[in-house]
Amino acid sequence: MAVTGAAVTRMMNGGGEVVMVERERQQTVGASMMEQLVPEITTHVLSYLDYPSLCSLSMTNSSMRRAANDDNAWKVLYHKDFTMEQNGITPANGWKAYYAATRAIVIINQQFFDIIRERSLLEMGRLWLNADYVKCIHASGDIFTGYNRVLRSWQLAFNWELGNDFQIRDVSARVLTDMAWVTMKAYVAMDHSALNLTNVFEFHNGRWYMVHHHSSEMLLNDEELPPMLG
Repeated sequence: MAVTGAAVTRMMNGGGEVVMVERERQQTVGASMMEQLVPEITTHVLSYLDYPSLCSLSMTNSSMRRAANDDNAWKVLYHKDFTMEQNGITPANGWKAYYAATRAIVIINQQFFDIIRERSLLEMGRLWLNADYVKCIHASGDIFTGYNRVLRSWQLAFNWELGNDFQIRDVSARVLTDMAWVTMKAYVAMDHSALNLTNVFEFHNGRWYMVHHHSSEMLLNDEELPPMLG
């Protein structure tokens, strides 16, 4: 007997009717192992994958794509790769998009420190937004406002012979629609207390620009630290 949308088999059982929807049965039989797992188990299985693996999984077939796009899986991966601080937030576009945005900011933030190590004033100029409200507070305590003054301060910093032997740790990022900030610690030569750093970025014309950098002050051999990190 035909029923709209599905082929149905009627079976008599003790005077009652048991209706089996054939289409649903076939879908269950043909479903992948991943699809048949309860959501909690699926999320746990996917939590062992890293970012490239989860992206690769989503490109295998439609079943794997649905599993790899699961929002809970991306939330777990975000907390594993970045921070547990934002466990209570609900990203507007889901955890997958929020992971991608955070990853982009972390990469740009790392480029900032690569530029410092390379002492490239040209690349530093490309990183900063050309605006009069940008600010840079160096480890020396000096404050510079405006694009031109900020770039001149970095030219001065790059002339110091010391200050580029450092390690960045405890990186934590928060990303909004058109603004992001990153906090971290910098250990200079690993022999002194950490500098606390904050970088702020704004999104303009399809890319992120630095608009604010703030370094805590630190003394080195009873003298001010060269402003390389700040």
